[in-house]
Amino acid sequence: MHAMAEYTYLVLRLPRGTTREAARQIMTEHAEYGRWELDRLRLYPDGSRYIQLRRKIIRQVRTI
Repeated sequence: MHAMAEYTYLVLRLPRGTTREAARQIMTEHAEYGRWELDRLRLYPDGSRYIQLRRKIIRQVRTI
């Protein structure tokens, strides 16, 4: 059997004024406890952050 990797995504929007340390802590908690990994991070000019995390879903595909 072969495993095919698919991902599920989680989007976080952090408001302006969120410190870099606070953003790091939030991402670290998601990584440690939810097995999420960073897929995309965008810092907007107003200081808000868009963070996209992903987590692998492994489905078994039968081969005959």
